[in-house]
Order: sequence, then C-alpha cells, then structure tokens
Amino acid sequence: MTAEKDKNTDKSKNKKDSQAEILLWVLIAAFWLSLLIIPMLNASRIERIPYSTFIQYVKDGRFDEVTVYENELEGRAPKEKFKVFKAYRIDDPDLVKRLARTSTKFSGAKREGFWDLSSFLLPAIIFFALWSMMINRVTAQGGMQPGLMSIEKNKAKVYMEDKVKVTFQDVAGVDEAKEELKEVVGFLKQPESFTRLGGHLPKGILLVGPPGTGKTLLARAVAGEACVPFFSISGSEFVEMFVGVGAARVRDLFHEAQKNTPCIVFIDELDALGRARGLNPMLGGHDEKEQTLNQLLVEMDGFDPRQGVVLLAATNRPEILDQALLRAGRFDRHVLVDRPDKLGRIQILKVHFKDKKIDESVNVEHIAAMTPGFTGADLANLVNEAVILATRRSAQSVIEDDFNQAVERIVAGLEKKSRILSVKERNIVAHHEMGHALVAMALPGTDPVQKISIIPRGIGALGYTMQRPTEDKYLISKAELENKLAVLLGGRAAETLMFHELSTGAADDLSKATDIARSMVTRYGMVESLGPVTYEAVTNTMLDAPQHYNSQANLSEETLKEIDHAIKALIQEAEKKAAAILEKYKVSLTTGAELLVINETLSKEDLDSLFPKIKEPHLKLIG
Repeated sequence: MTAEKDKNTDKSKNKKDSQAEILLWVLIAAFWLSLLIIPMLNASRIERIPYSTFIQYVKDGRFDEVTVYENELEGRAPKEKFKVFKAYRIDDPDLVKRLARTSTKFSGAKREGFWDLSSFLLPAIIFFALWSMMINRVTAQGGMQPGLMSIEKNKAKVYMEDKVKVTFQDVAGVDEAKEELKEVVGFLKQPESFTRLGGHLPKGILLVGPPGTGKTLLARAVAGEACVPFFSISGSEFVEMFVGVGAARVRDLFHEAQKNTPCIVFIDELDALGRARGLNPMLGGHDEKEQTLNQLLVEMDGFDPRQGVVLLAATNRPEILDQALLRAGRFDRHVLVDRPDKLGRIQILKVHFKDKKIDESVNVEHIAAMTPGFTGADLANLVNEAVILATRRSAQSVIEDDFNQAVERIVAGLEKKSRILSVKERNIVAHHEMGHALVAMALPGTDPVQKISIIPRGIGALGYTMQRPTEDKYLISKAELENKLAVLLGGRAAETLMFHELSTGAADDLSKATDIARSMVTRYGMVESLGPVTYEAVTNTMLDAPQHYNSQANLSEETLKEIDHAIKALIQEAEKKAAAILEKYKVSLTTGAELLVINETLSKEDLDSLFPKIKEPHLKLIG
C-alpha cells in the first residue's frame, strides 16, 4: 500500500513539474512575441520621407522637435496625422545652419536600441534554450537528474527487488557456477551466518566464459534469488569523450550502491574498462580509460563487503584484464561459465521448451547429441528457428525434423536453391561429398554420418556432409586425428580417382586439415622425429581462443623445415589412406554419387541401407 502511495505521489509530482515547465515556456514565448509586436505597432505611426521633403517640412515649421542621429533624422509633429517623420541623413554640412534659421528645437543623439543588441543575443539565447531542453529530455529518459552536471552520473540500469523476475530455475547447464553463486545469495539473505566466524565473501566475483554461455543471466538470477536491488552497467558506459567523466561515474555508482544495501552491482564486458594498463605507450599511461580503471580499483579497496554490496563482473577475454583487478581483495574469485555438456544441453533445451508447443515425439536427448559446442544462446536460437520453421508450414506443433532443419540452417547456412549448378558440377560435388561419407563410414572411431547433401548453402558451400558424435569428447588420440584428416581429404581423393583432376571445392577441407596437422606437430608433440616439444606457446586456452606468438623468431631454420615436412607428410599420408579406401569401395562411390545427384540429399538411413557392409566407424560440417 505504501509503495502504491509513493508511486501515485511520484506521478503527481512529475505532472506538476511538467505543467510548470510548460508554463515557463509559454511565458518566455509571450515575452519574445511582445518584443516583436510592440515595434510593429509603433511602426504604423511613423512616416518615412525623403531628405529633401524633411528639409522642406523644417522650413515650413511643421516639426516641434528634430533629433539628429548618426544615420537618421527624426522629426516630431504632434498635430500631423503621423506623429513621427523619419529620413535617412545625407552628408549635408549646412544641416545645422538650416535648423538654426528656424524656431524648431533640435538636438543630436546616439541611437543604442534594443534591437541592435538583440540581433546578436537572440539567436544565442534561442540556441541555448533548445539545447538545454534537449539535454534535460535525454537525461530524464535515461533516469538521471536533468542538467549539465548529470553527465557525471552513472548510467547503471537499476532493477529493484520486485522487478528482477529471473531465478536459478531459469538458468540451466551451468550447475557448478550456480553452486558457487548460491553462497552470494545466502550471504545477501543471511549475512550473519557468514560473518559469525569473522569471514566475508570475496569483494568481487568474476564470471568468465565464452559469449552466449549465460553470464549476464546468472548475475540477474543471483539478484532474483536474493530479492535485492540489481545495478547493471556495461564497462563501455563509463568512458566518454570528456576527461574525468568515467572516474566520476564510478564514484557515483558505488555511492548509489552504498545507499541501497544490500544490493548487487554487475559490470558486464569488464574488459572494455579493465584492459591492462600501459598497452598504449603513445598516450603516456594517462588516458581516460586508465583513469577510470584506477578509480574502480580505489573504490573496490574502499568498500566493505560486509555492508551488503556484492560486485559481479563478466568477461570473455580474461587474458587482457589488468592484473591489479585480479589480485586478492578485488576480483579474486573466478567462476567459469563454460559451454554446456550433453546433460547441460538437455537441461537448457527443457527450459526453452516450457513455453513452446513441442510435439511429444521430439527426443530432447537426440537434439542435445547433435549440438555439441552449442552455448545456451545457440540453443535458444535453435529452438526459435525450429518454431519459425513449424510456423511457416502451418503446423500445430514443432516436430524433430524442424530441429534437424534448424541445425542445418545454423551450422551450414541458408539453402541456396536458386544457385543452379551445371550437370558436370553437380556430378563433381556428389562424388566429393560421397567420398567424405564413405571414408568416414569405413574408418573406426569417426563420428557417424548423419546426412549428405549437394544443395548449396551459405556463401560458398556447394554441398556438405554432416557428422554427429555419439558423446562429448574431451580427449582425442593421435589415431583419431589421423582418421579425421583422412575424412577431410576424402572429397579431394574422390575427385582425383573419378575425374583425374582437381577442383577448388576442396579449399576449405585443405585449410582445416592443415590446421589439424600443424597442431599435431607444433602443439601436441605427435611426431617422433621432432620429439615431445611444443613449438607454439598458447597464452589462453580457457575460452577456446588460443593465441600464438610468432614462433619463427625462436626456432632455427632447420627446425622450421622439419615442421613443414612433418605437416606435409601427415596430410599426404591421410590422402593416401582416403584414396585406398575409395579405391576399395569404388563401385559404392559411383552408386552413391548417382543416387545423390537424383535425390540431392541422403540421410543416415539411406546410407545404412545402401552400404550395409561398410564398417561404420559433434556436429561437424565438411564442405
């Protein structure tokens, strides 16, 4: 009841403020309008005459008084129809003598009218008024106090405890991260249970993980579970073009948080604010971002977490953060929010299935198995794409085939049925894709082939072979990598075997095969002649985004030559293996390619029935 009353009071106050503002602008407009109308009314009582006529009126004694200005003459005649006569002054040396011969009073004066000054001031005043009104409107819409100094106010979006509807039930697939953050919820609800032994929570908790894994969602869920205010701001919103604004916003953010304890302060994309200092020596170490970071470090040292302020931050680039941010007493607890495994993907899909009309025949485990490496955002997009496909065909519910098509759309791209291939090109592409499939089916330990298609997709793919893993893999043996190389080169080997020439269709295959072979040689130490030595240093592997330094500066020419020979040998050996398999199953290659040209797409069931004797050995796309 009190909250509703306060809400009504705020509405009434805002209404009065709006009415006062309108009244002020009406008064200003009336003032300027009066300044324009009054001179116009006076102008109707003035007659402008030639200089010769003005002198004749002086001789006739029609003026009671004449005033001589620098560029103008003004004569007053109360008895005439026009009370004032004006004429432009001509350089006449005898003017004073002419006036002296008459009984008319005359005097000189300097005109300093208001309009001479207003012609300069009026445009400036109008511009300043419009600019002030615009600034006030923008700041009011952003939830800040209007005025020029509001630029120093932080831009954090504040969600009060009754507005945060997200809880841990809405977050799935990151059970370990949720367990870590449940301590924060417990501290915010019952701080005495954590401080009874003298301990306290870390001042800062950093959520680290690839994009789309749910870091921001987790932070909101913590606020929703704890029922406390939630301050959300991006790291880029601290820095502006004005010097000192970023630091002022940091101070204001922590000041507001201290007034709303207990609460959660969440800084998204921390790397935009907390990049390591000194990376740009041209600026001398005193640029605006570094001053903002310095202020953040000072504020983190200055507040006591026992007062109920919990600082959360998220980033997908922890390797570039300043070490001062990561030391003990600041962001000293790191929570990894990684890509979900199969069980996590099942949980995430079930969350997204809640408000969708999914057919009962849909096997959620089947969908989770065909989406390894997908993040929570990817799975949400997958479900949405499947729903759109079902809606497009006017279905009553979403079936599993919709999910299969959605996966192909996300991984391979949109079908390009308008891209017409010639008969020869279709034949080459069919043999190329069938070569991938037969090598994959013949080698043990490779992922099962799910689908083959020669329908062009995406930007450059003329066809694709889809393989789906049976389980999540975290370790890959040397034999499995060699078989993967053979599968990648199966398309090129099929073209060589059947057409005795090569095409550009294997460009992407060769690129992927070269990367795998290089990693086997330089990172995994899988070549005996080079020994168990790593020839490329990795600075960050946590987020699947390794960064290598230029190893040529640290290796001899002889070692580099051995590395090149080893990479080439691995790829050539894999191509020979693929060629031998396809030579053995040449009849099957021809039969399968002819059927693929006719049907354009072959499923796993089609391949199993067509090649029952071939030993079957992530969702990967092999072009």
